[in-house]
Amino acid sequence: METFSQKVYAVVRRIPRGTVATYGQVAALAGAPRNARFVGFALHANPEPGVIPCHRVVFRDGSLAPGFAFGGPERQRTLLEEEGVVFVPPADGVNAGAGGWRVDLERCLWRA
Repeated sequence: METFSQKVYAVVRRIPRGTVATYGQVAALAGAPRNARFVGFALHANPEPGVIPCHRVVFRDGSLAPGFAFGGPERQRTLLEEEGVVFVPPADGVNAGAGGWRVDLERCLWRA
């Protein structure tokens, strides 16, 4: 029987280069739509960094996790930009993500 973490890794492996998924989206696709927080726990323990592309998972507003386990949010942003993921500045008065920038979900959200 597959564990929840194994299901998460299987979903994240399917996220195409140049797109992102949200923690909630990954949780739903792994069969547990209310477990977005546990997706984060699973990805923090990613057994195959670089193989399982956990950098492609972002918050529902497109912001990056401040505790990205494999180099911090700036490293996550660099990895995403290298794949062609587009970032947008924050709306006035909104604090989102590293430096306030967030992924343009209109253009880059994975349509699983």
